[in-house]
Amino acid sequence: MGLTDYTSLLKITGRVVSHTTPRLLWKFVRNFGLRNLKNMSAFERRMKNGEPFFPAFMMISVTEACNLACSGCWVSKGGKMSLTPEQLDGIITQSKSQGSYFFGILGGEPLMYRGLFEVLEKHPDCYFQIFTNATLITPELAQRMRKLGNVTPLISIEGLQEESDRRRGKDDVYERTLRGLRACRDAKLIFGAAASICKSNFDELVSRQHLENLAHEGAAFMWYYIYRPVGADAHPENALTKEQVRQLRQFIVEQRRNAPLIIIDVYWGADGKAICPGATGMSHHISPSGYVEFCPPLQMAMEKVNADGSNLVEICRDSQFLADLRQLTSSTTRGCILMEAPDKLADFLEAHGGFETTSRATFLAELKRMHHVPGHDMHDEAIPEKSPLYRMLQKRYFFGFGAYG
Repeated sequence: MGLTDYTSLLKITGRVVSHTTPRLLWKFVRNFGLRNLKNMSAFERRMKNGEPFFPAFMMISVTEACNLACSGCWVSKGGKMSLTPEQLDGIITQSKSQGSYFFGILGGEPLMYRGLFEVLEKHPDCYFQIFTNATLITPELAQRMRKLGNVTPLISIEGLQEESDRRRGKDDVYERTLRGLRACRDAKLIFGAAASICKSNFDELVSRQHLENLAHEGAAFMWYYIYRPVGADAHPENALTKEQVRQLRQFIVEQRRNAPLIIIDVYWGADGKAICPGATGMSHHISPSGYVEFCPPLQMAMEKVNADGSNLVEICRDSQFLADLRQLTSSTTRGCILMEAPDKLADFLEAHGGFETTSRATFLAELKRMHHVPGHDMHDEAIPEKSPLYRMLQKRYFFGFGAYG
């Protein structure tokens, strides 16, 4: 590791340690760190040896309900679908039986899901990342997450003041989000921020100043996504250009050397080549209707978890739909098939007879209207990692598991 990387890592580690509690830090190290090391090794072994398939991580959207109405969101506005607590508990239990102890909890807005913390409380050996807009996080709620000890909020910030209000469909969203973020900080939680980068928020969020501001507010990490123009209110004109995708990748690579917080993405490997977590089998998604999907924005599936979630392992092991979709994606692009080949994806879904998994039941029609927009596959212009630390982590955990040949 270079001196710059080493110094930056020490500063980040020191800040996180000083801002949290020994109990929360131990939960993070044990549940997220050590158990994940074992889980990833087991996943790699299964893929290498052709053993029964189960993803390394499961993303779970617990509800369609949300208190905002964001443009470009794939979740059905006004949707009422939700998993039952019994299904959520069973999904977690089934995943644990396969060695998986880390879960992304999504919505809608997951903090609107009744009984969420009661279910998470049953699994103190797991670690849960809650994807939230943070507007519902009060000091009391933050203290409840602190009591659980195995929850990290991932707070979505889609722009600064004006952009947040425009994208979110409500007023004063940015300040309300900051209040929730500060409640997490005051409760000494380990938390991070996230952003779906598009044309309208690029200059505000792809900046060193934004990273500095987040670190000042106590965030331990920043997770960058690329905007996907899907859903009933897609706004494809807001998708990044090819040059902006290159600029985003360059920014991430440069800032990782000395950023004041950890920068995360799941799009590129150590050599800069694109990666799709769904194509590698690293993660799949469970919708609020209980269907097991390829990824969150691809809202069609064939198999559904039962009343207590006890058939999840069987579904992942036996689903020809998911296996064929992994194969189609990896043979089509290293990037996002939803963005780069929506026509091919639509043909696949119709041929397989996939079920629509949302309340609005218009995903296939939306998919047929989509046009190609640049994804994160940069082909011959790939930008390798410069940080030795991140190169090591990505070679160990994100090299594709043979999905791309």
